[in-house]
Amino acid sequence: MSGSCREVVTLQLGHYANFVGTHWWNLQDASLAYDGDDVSSSELQSDVMFREGLTLSGQVTYTPRLIALDVKGSLQTLRKEGRLYDTEEEEEEHTFTWEGAIVTHEESPPEKNSFLQELDALEVSVCEVQSTGVPSGAEALEGVNFEAVTREKLGASSSSVSSLSLQAGTLVAEPDFCRPSMGAAGVPVETVNCRLERTHKAYWLEGSVRVWSDFLRLHLHPRTVSIINQYNHEGESERLEVFGQGEALLQGSVLEDLEDRLHFFTEECDYLQGFQVLCDLTDGFSGVGSKVTELLRDSYGGRGILTWGVAPVNHPDTSSVTALQQMMNCALGTLQMANHSSLFCPLTLRGGFSRRPPPPTAFPLLHADPLLRYHSSSVLALALDSMTVPYRLRQNAEPMWQLSDALTGSGRKVVSAFGAVPFPMMLGSSLPAALDACADALPWRPLSACAEPRGGRCFGQSVILRGVEEQWRPLLPGVEPPSVLHQERRGEDVLSAYLRLHYPSAPLASHSSHRPSVTCAILLPQCEKNLKSLGLHLVSCCSKLTPPFPQFFSPALSSQGFLQNPGSPPSACGSVSSLPVLTSLQCSSAAGGCLSELQRSCAAVDLRRVIPSFLSHGPELSELSESLEQLRRLAHRYRPEHSDSSSSDEED
Repeated sequence: MSGSCREVVTLQLGHYANFVGTHWWNLQDASLAYDGDDVSSSELQSDVMFREGLTLSGQVTYTPRLIALDVKGSLQTLRKEGRLYDTEEEEEEHTFTWEGAIVTHEESPPEKNSFLQELDALEVSVCEVQSTGVPSGAEALEGVNFEAVTREKLGASSSSVSSLSLQAGTLVAEPDFCRPSMGAAGVPVETVNCRLERTHKAYWLEGSVRVWSDFLRLHLHPRTVSIINQYNHEGESERLEVFGQGEALLQGSVLEDLEDRLHFFTEECDYLQGFQVLCDLTDGFSGVGSKVTELLRDSYGGRGILTWGVAPVNHPDTSSVTALQQMMNCALGTLQMANHSSLFCPLTLRGGFSRRPPPPTAFPLLHADPLLRYHSSSVLALALDSMTVPYRLRQNAEPMWQLSDALTGSGRKVVSAFGAVPFPMMLGSSLPAALDACADALPWRPLSACAEPRGGRCFGQSVILRGVEEQWRPLLPGVEPPSVLHQERRGEDVLSAYLRLHYPSAPLASHSSHRPSVTCAILLPQCEKNLKSLGLHLVSCCSKLTPPFPQFFSPALSSQGFLQNPGSPPSACGSVSSLPVLTSLQCSSAAGGCLSELQRSCAAVDLRRVIPSFLSHGPELSELSESLEQLRRLAHRYRPEHSDSSSSDEED
């Protein structure tokens, strides 16, 4: 590993959480550096999220430090234990001692989509080249007909991703997530990431993605995937639909299995800073998440627990009973996971969690279908890739506990997310010009099912901008600045000044390396006191988009994700390889309003009459009433008068 780091263990609970998580891990895999110089200069430290290991044959691997829970039937072509640690003995595993007649019923394996087939074909072709002694080098794969490699040769359980190490005179097959390494004479190795980046081939998987493993591009550790066999992914029966089912599930063998996996990943960490939890919010996994976060709090006291409650957009034909059930799951899950976590943030493109929510969040430069999980989860993953930057930085990182403490004062543990995906910046322009172009409107859109109210109170926020250079050419002497933002010379100062114009009284989450900007010092005399530590991060590395990330971008974007000049023709290739992203994680009255609306909507439902099945799995009606009362009190904490009284109490 590249020096000491503060490790994070990720848990993904539920099918949509695994959709978001798969896109997120694909983004991390695409950004891994393989050149030794690139590793040292990388702004993000991949060892925070990835772990290094060895296969039984001594091969170095680099896999996510991840536990993924899902239900039966959710894997399709992916083997639960993966294929990274396969041995020849596994083929002899299924032996029979029965001497009588045997009737075999064979089911056709699920068919892989074009992306997975071509990745598998690449691995097979490498093995063939290695065994036949074809000269090594990038040219060894030229002319390989991926489509001609049959599924019989690949096998139903073939790995979905591999990479190549091209060295002088040999070909060595390695997973594409291996630690950064160099070939002979310091020549960087060839990898699948590099090849995907060079080919710019687009895969249209919108009609073929059924489950999250259909677009997973990296190997997982055998301890990662855990399947709950009591419930089905598809069908009308045995579905994990309500909060009480999930709460009751985490006991016995399921609990023991989870604890074993946690011990495996945490005990190998030198400086465990905490847990990153992605959990389905609108089905029974909300109850699972409640118990999992409680377990983490009780077993790993003092570690950060950042929980993201994810939810897909409902289809318009969703029944009213299902919508009410999802609303109750959301209310109970939000309350309980917020109680057990350091910070809780809903993450969704939904317009709200009430019975009749507003239309889904739309981004003007994305042509994404919000009803398609493959699309909506990719947008959330891009935002999450930005919001998790503070505790993944190589230099001046903010530990999880520091980020959560700065955002969750006075018991306000529920925060809201906003994002500009992508950040609308003209190619060759500057950050001050891009922010000035937004005029009085903020550049981001809601990602937590709660719109930002005008004139609302913001108690604190953490803002991250990816993919924009921090420095630019200063104005010539005697030239009048077009705006106050152009007076600044550093990207963080520009962004700080811009935020102070829109949030004059809001402190920002802690970041010890920032200093007050010139504009802020002029506008707010008390600014230096409030800005002694800021949660502003500008990182020049953008989010790298390689297959199978969906290509649903506006033709107004260049291949680097920036707006093209008005006179330029629209992009012909339509392939965007990187994207600048701006996100804001806020503790504000927006979250309070969302919680209050959710509580009132749930309190107005007569569960015994409308959905009695919800109560049959628990909780009791009295417990539910108490939970809704706690949710009401939590929403009350976001009122300005509560903040003022809390501040007075602290001063006293």
